[in-house]
Amino acid sequence: MKVIIAGAAGRMGRELLKYAHQNADIDIIGASEESSSDWVGKDIGEVIGEANMNIKIVSDILELIKSADVIIDFTNPETTLANAVLAAQARISHIIGTTGFQNEEIESLKKAGNHAVLVQSGNMSLGINILSQMTEKIARTLSDFDIEITEIHHNQKVDAPSGTALILGESAAKGRSLNLENNAVYERHGNTGRRDKNTIGFSSIRGGNIVGEHSVIFAGDSEVITLSHSALSRKIFVKGAMLAARWSLGKDPGYYSMDDVLNIEK
Repeated sequence: MKVIIAGAAGRMGRELLKYAHQNADIDIIGASEESSSDWVGKDIGEVIGEANMNIKIVSDILELIKSADVIIDFTNPETTLANAVLAAQARISHIIGTTGFQNEEIESLKKAGNHAVLVQSGNMSLGINILSQMTEKIARTLSDFDIEITEIHHNQKVDAPSGTALILGESAAKGRSLNLENNAVYERHGNTGRRDKNTIGFSSIRGGNIVGEHSVIFAGDSEVITLSHSALSRKIFVKGAMLAARWSLGKDPGYYSMDDVLNIEK
């Protein structure tokens, strides 16, 4: 499997490079970073503390994409959208772990899926995707319980709520037959009044080097159920992304999720 790692010098990019370097069935044919990055022009071996691998980090993947099977992309919405266009033109797979997309940007990704295999998820871990399914089922069953979602991440994360929290929110909303956009509450301050029954609340905490912690709280009159997931290492996201990359090979063009990759019944 011939891969391009986008955002190679970032937290996830480094982990992806390490994993790919350690697996003989993965051939790293290129890596990219933003043009302003000091890593552009440097060898990927330097990024991951290995010997020179004769693969320079570039800011433009146009030439690389012709020889690739898949792009694995944990960057930012602007970069990912540009990469999606290139992947669609080259008809190669695009695995997206980037978060922070607006609704219209998701629609652009779906259009790219008309021409290439695109797998997009706010979280690629097996545990979170199972948690998402459980959230939907409990939300549907315990229809009179209040739902609150909390998430904690490192102090370098730029978007809130996290993509994972939004995945869980969408699952909760689906279980209640609600539109998340119309029922989500992202901030509470001052005299907010009583909680609306259909509200799905989000709380975000940022600090230190926390990889990711998520909880879905179902609060009833006399009992509380909490579903929680803690990411102890970014390796869980790397493994999920690589699983999605392998799964994508030979698939028909389309906009897919980790539910498709893991064959989770919807």
